[in-house]
Amino acid sequence: MLLKQTKGACSALCYVKLPPMKNDNRFTQLSEATLVQLQHALSEGVLTSEALTLLYLERIAAYDQPMTGKRDGEAFPGLNAVLELNPDALAIARSLDAQRRSGQVRGFLHGIPILLKDNIETGDRMHTSAGSLALADQPAPNDAFVVQRLRQAGAILLGKTNLSEWANFRSTYSVSGWSGRGGQTHNPYALDRNPSGSSSGSAVAVSANLAAAALGTETDGSIVSPAAANGIVGIKPTVGLTSRRGVIPISHSQDTVGPLARTVADAALLLTAIVGHDSHDPATAAAGQQASDYTRFLDREGLRGARIGVARAGFWGYSEKTDAIAEDALRIMRSLGAEIIDPADLPSAASYRTDSSEMTVLLYEFKADLNAYLASRPGVAVHSLAELIQWNREHATLEMPFFGQDLFERAEVMGPLHDPAYLQALQQSRRLGAQEGIDVVLQRHQLDALVAPTGGPAWMIDPINGDAVTGSSSGPAARAGYPIVTVPAGMAQGLPVNISFMGTAWSEPTLIRLAYAFEQATQARRPPRFLLTIDTENLY
Repeated sequence: MLLKQTKGACSALCYVKLPPMKNDNRFTQLSEATLVQLQHALSEGVLTSEALTLLYLERIAAYDQPMTGKRDGEAFPGLNAVLELNPDALAIARSLDAQRRSGQVRGFLHGIPILLKDNIETGDRMHTSAGSLALADQPAPNDAFVVQRLRQAGAILLGKTNLSEWANFRSTYSVSGWSGRGGQTHNPYALDRNPSGSSSGSAVAVSANLAAAALGTETDGSIVSPAAANGIVGIKPTVGLTSRRGVIPISHSQDTVGPLARTVADAALLLTAIVGHDSHDPATAAAGQQASDYTRFLDREGLRGARIGVARAGFWGYSEKTDAIAEDALRIMRSLGAEIIDPADLPSAASYRTDSSEMTVLLYEFKADLNAYLASRPGVAVHSLAELIQWNREHATLEMPFFGQDLFERAEVMGPLHDPAYLQALQQSRRLGAQEGIDVVLQRHQLDALVAPTGGPAWMIDPINGDAVTGSSSGPAARAGYPIVTVPAGMAQGLPVNISFMGTAWSEPTLIRLAYAFEQATQARRPPRFLLTIDTENLY
């Protein structure tokens, strides 16, 4: 990769040579530049971390922030993906440049800017609010464990990204990508389309090349769904592979932290940086026994000889365009040497639409886990879920202009975690996801993984009626705490569609291998064009 840096202070004149986005010639090779390419440029001395950070900051200013004028003859409201920038980012970049000059390189992320979802604590001048104004005034005192790992690897924490407020667990009528603190995030493929959630800002920022990669969190779909809606790669790790210490919680049995990137290789690199045992998160006890370098599983021939089951029942049939792209994906996998077992349906699939055990688990755990978190967070305006509910009522104009807090209110009436109703729901939800779900199908057909569409194309932003999600395949892995890797598979009239590879606990190496082979053969990702709405006469 060829990069040119001007002498002295680097601003918009520091270019990386690649075709520009539309008519904007200031940000050439930032578009689609990978972690591998950027690290090579830094290592070769043709780019500095300070220059790279400045480029990303300028790109964020140009593409993310609302603009009053017109760009390319069209009004451009901005993506609104980045909630807050790190005021120390440039100073950190200069320090890392100095370390590199002295021969100290911490790791493959050394000197590369990374964005974080705003429910992941940073013990610096940035805030950690879950998008809520109730937490916006007081920064967290400490780094989350995954943030510590990023700093150790030499990453530059560029800023915090917007999200569906409280990780989309405030209301069943929510608008994904909206928070009281940040407003509405927009999909970069068509600004009137929803970015999905809850890691909305992280996915949009990565897709729009506002950073090479970002961290998100998932309880059920919150990494893989926005990754799919924004045409990028997302890895939802096994619960316990990455620590949740310092992450604003929903559910200790389902929450996990994972990477969002434009390529499987970049996602594997970022995952490698954040995994590990954390003595303060008991779920990570087995993490130290898992792979330490996920880039080892990037194999272009990874589909050859693989046995992949098609989880059709419950996860196909909601979108004609999505099904067509997924069928093409199956044909490609067969051509690459995979044996496709079709169908390989989950026995519990019919139960997911009617079974309420997962929601019961989330309501119980949200109350318990959030109360514990807020009680430990100094200086914030609320210290319990009950106080948060009242705070929102008192600030309803700002916090509840479009939808309420029915999930908060349902959670508040739940009892303790030793209630028989909770314990029964937890057992049932896990059984439907694992023993009567993913595991039984993998064992019955001797499969390496299951595959299904991640979800349908992005729906319109609708603050009146809320989200209009057509379908999703994240539920079984969410209930079981199992991993998913989602990867671009095609375009449906200008909007991206992804497929998901799902497996049992700790199967990230296999899923990464399969997803990488598929990605390398298809190269299905198409960069966004920042259209105001879909241009049906000028599709990809």
